Formats: sequence, structure tokens, C-alpha cells
Amino acid sequence: MQHPTPTNNSLPLKTTGYRSLAEALDYAAQGTTGCNFYDGRGQLSCVLTYAELRRQARDLALRLHGLNLERGSTVALVADTHPDFLVLFFACQYAGLVPVPLPAAVHLGGREAFVSHLRAMLRDCRAKAAFAPSSFHGFLQEASTGLGLKLAGNVEEFMSLEPATELPALPEPEELAYLQYTSGSTRFPRGTMITQRAVLNNLSGILQYGVQIRRGDRFMSWLPFYHDMGLVGLILGPVVSQLSVDYLGTREFAMRPRLWLSLMTENRSTISFSPPFGYALCARRLRESDLDRFDLSAWRVAGVGAEMIRATWLNRFASTLAKAGFQSSAFLPCYGMAECSLAVSFAPLGQGLEVDLLDADVLAQERRAEPLGPTDQRHRISAFVNCGRPLPEYEVEIRDETGALVPERRCGTIFLRGPSVMNGYANNPEASSAALSSDGWLNTGDVGYRAGDSLFITGRAKDLLIINGRNIWPQDLEYVAEQQPEIRPEDASAFSIPGEDGSEVAVLVVQCRERDAFRQASLVERLKQRIQSEFGIACLIELVPLHTLPRTSSGKLSRSGARLDFIKRNGLERDQILPQALVDRTPHTEAVEETSDR
Repeated sequence: MQHPTPTNNSLPLKTTGYRSLAEALDYAAQGTTGCNFYDGRGQLSCVLTYAELRRQARDLALRLHGLNLERGSTVALVADTHPDFLVLFFACQYAGLVPVPLPAAVHLGGREAFVSHLRAMLRDCRAKAAFAPSSFHGFLQEASTGLGLKLAGNVEEFMSLEPATELPALPEPEELAYLQYTSGSTRFPRGTMITQRAVLNNLSGILQYGVQIRRGDRFMSWLPFYHDMGLVGLILGPVVSQLSVDYLGTREFAMRPRLWLSLMTENRSTISFSPPFGYALCARRLRESDLDRFDLSAWRVAGVGAEMIRATWLNRFASTLAKAGFQSSAFLPCYGMAECSLAVSFAPLGQGLEVDLLDADVLAQERRAEPLGPTDQRHRISAFVNCGRPLPEYEVEIRDETGALVPERRCGTIFLRGPSVMNGYANNPEASSAALSSDGWLNTGDVGYRAGDSLFITGRAKDLLIINGRNIWPQDLEYVAEQQPEIRPEDASAFSIPGEDGSEVAVLVVQCRERDAFRQASLVERLKQRIQSEFGIACLIELVPLHTLPRTSSGKLSRSGARLDFIKRNGLERDQILPQALVDRTPHTEAVEETSDR
């Protein structure tokens, strides 16, 4: 019978001083901790100590080295939640190759769309070899046909290669550690080039200043391995801190989110991260009878990161699970992105959610973050969560459209400079020069403001709607929809389309499980009135069946994808203006199909 790796480790805790990720694993392998994989029933399916991970990775690295690929060549890894991914990732480190985690999620587009997307990413990263676990082997074979890869196969096929006689030198700090693809919420995903020095610097900041790691900590994760939070925070973070980690597959979490809490209880896990929708999904699936099964009193860091954090979703999770020992002070809001390895800022540990309440009209008209009191009823209110102070050595500037710095509590685009910023986008010099200045400043594309030392994120610059001269954040329209009893969190996506008169028309696409035509019409009218009342604009509402809205590889809603789908559904061209007849009608799905609540 297998037992999970222990929490306590005889090794002295060490988070700095490494020149490469391979060196970090070399050190972790001297202890007794490691990784534990759980299946969809919550049963332990595989134990992989760091010592065994190192042994397997070095063995496989000899075989990779035997392919005689040029040092720094890219190896694509379809990143399912499986031990083989970790072995391949670290084998690349020891072989002087650059791993490229790719999505392992077949979304609504089905097989053809996934294969097409996978093929495009293999081309984009110029992969010389590619790996997929057995469950994705067929997809990889189809996607890689004709691309000239040395090998595209599963771990058994890689292990059958003739090994080299010795391993090459370990990577230097300035060599690439991996390519991390962005989520692709506003464009085709781009491969960020992250050096060994950059990721190790970021991990040191996360572990020392963000979560303030301590002996006896234990990680738990259901996040995708191809997502920056899942890869850097929950694979590399445990290795660099020599702490044990428990993994549940992302699909298994989506189907049975209570397993997350069961495993946190069983293993007395102390650190786990999730986007806001993960907490919302979990809270929605909980029943009163479940609460006695959980003991979350050991959970001291409940990390949460997203372009915008919804405090209401997290507060519901905290209030629901207070009986199970969860403390709301465990919430740790943070801000980060793949272009910065992972993390940029963290709220103070133990503070929980600190929410800045703003005059929404002043924010929309003047882009000024004017604070309001919690009992002020005279104004519309926008609420933003404090994402804390930047990590040491990070410089943060908020700039306006001309590039000039803006004062405190003025919204603008966030620019960053620091030691864990990417070198650029792989094989894309045009995008690299647009995002990175010659003196190292990164244009994040995010909009936010400073209040004292704290950073607040209000959204993505490309997502901002400008309607009748007003700045309107799409998440504010989406939030109005989510307040309706028929609509769940992340069941709405807002964007704008050019209208016939030259102005922008706001569009809100809503996933709806209501089948009755009268009730559908009632919901549409209710939403139109609420948006007109709160924002002073007209909004076109379209109801669609469940599971229609597109998502990025990391699970976030893709507003750009929703916009393109809307254009296709309504017979428009990509840049065609929206006919007034379509604006005037009340569009909604005439027969919203009944779909199971997955």
C-alpha cells in the first residue's frame, strides 16, 4: 500500500542559492519529500519522491541527449496532471533542452480544434521533439505529422531511445529554463522566454515574501500543469522549497470540487492556490451535510490570483466553510503573469481580503479611484481587492496613454521592471519589442492604480469598453448578470462591437439554463433595465446554451473568443459594423438546450 510523502523533512529549508532548476532538484532529492497524485475518487494513485524524480529524470535526460539535439532546443510537453510530465520537464533541465508545457484540455471545439491548436503551438515554439501521455498520444501524432520532429511519443517511446554516455553540463543562469505560453485571453498564446535566473528569483520572492514558507508546510493543487500558477507556483515552488505537494487533476476537480477540500483535510495541507472561479465553484457545490467532513484549520495560505478578483465569490466560500475551520484571513490576493515568471505582488500575509470601494462614476468618467465609505449609498460603487506590494527588486509604474506617469489613485496601464521579467516572446520579435522596452520595462497590458504601497488591478486594457465616452469594464456588466438567480459566476461575457452610427455597442452574452421562452425574455429585459439604470447605456443581450462561452487554456473566459463567436453566430464579418436591426431586437436563443450541470 502506498503512503503519501511526508510533510516534515530532515533537510535544512533552502529557497535561494541555486544556479538552475536542476540544482534545486538535486538538493530536494536528498530528503524524503515529494509529489503525490490522486485520482477522481480521491485515492492515492502514485507517489514520486524528489529522489525518484531526479533518478528518472536523469535517466531520461541521457536518452534525450542521445537525440543529438542542439543545446537549447525546445521539447513540447502536453502537460496533463501526470508524473510523466514532471519527469520529462526535469529531464529537459538535465539534458540542456527547453521544455514547453502545452495545454492538455480538449474544449468544446472537440478533437479537430484541439489538434489544430496543438499543431499551431508546436510550430510556434519550433519544437524539435514532443511528448504526450498515453491519453493524448493520438492527438499529438495527428498534430505533429509532417513537422519533422525527431520524436513525438509517450514516455515509453522516449525511454526506448539509445542513451548517451554522459549528461551535458547543467544550465547556466542566463540559459532558458522553459517557454511558458500565455493564456491567450486577448490573442493567440505567446511563448514567454523565462531564464533559469528569472524563475529562481521569482520563486525565491514567492516563497520568502509571498507565502513566507516554513518547515511543515504542505502544498495542494488542482491547477493545470501548463498554467503559470500551476507550473511555477505548484510544481517548481515545492521542489525549490523541498516540500511535499498533493495533486488532483483539473478535470477531476471540475467534476468533483469537494475532493479539493477532502484532500486538504486528509493531508493537513497548508498552502493552495486558485483563481476566484475555483472557490466559487467549490462553494456552489457544497451542501450543509458536507461541512462536518472537512477540517481546514491547517490551511494558512489560500492564494488567489486573476486579472480581477471578485471578493463576493471568496466571501461566500469563507462564510460557507467557516464551520469547517477555514479562516478568511488565509486569503492571499496576488498579482502576476507569465511574462514575469509568475508573481509580481502579494497582499500582506494574514490580512485576508482588503477591498477598496470606489465611486464608479468618477472611475468611469475620470479614471480616478475615488474612495467611498462602506455605508455610502449616494453613488454607484466599484470594488477592487488589494493585491499588495510588489516583490523586492520590482519597479512598478502606472502610465497614461501618452506614457506619462499618473499620480496615486489614477488608473493607467501597469508597467513593470524586475529580475524575473521574460526575455521576450519566443520567435516573435515584433511582439517582444511591443511589450518590452530597450531598458527592460514590460507593458503588462493590465490597468490598475496605486494606493500607498498597494497595487489594485481593474482589468485588461484591451477589454475596456468605451461607450458614449464612458469607460466601462466588461466585468462590471458581467457582474450584473451574475447577480441574477438564473446565472452562475462566469456564465457571462461582455465586449463591444462597432455600431452603424460609428459608436461602440455593448454586448453581453449569457449562458442560460432556462428553457421557457417567456422567462428567457424576462431575463433579457431585466438585464437591459439594470444595465441602463446602473451604467446609462443600452446593451445587446444574447442568451446561449450552457458550455458555449469559450475559455482559454487556463480556464479563464475569453472575451475575444466570445466576441468572434458572436460575430459568426450573427453572420457578421470580423470587422463589420453591427446592424441597427440587430441592436434593436432582443436576441436570445429560441431553444436553449437543457444541459447537465458539470
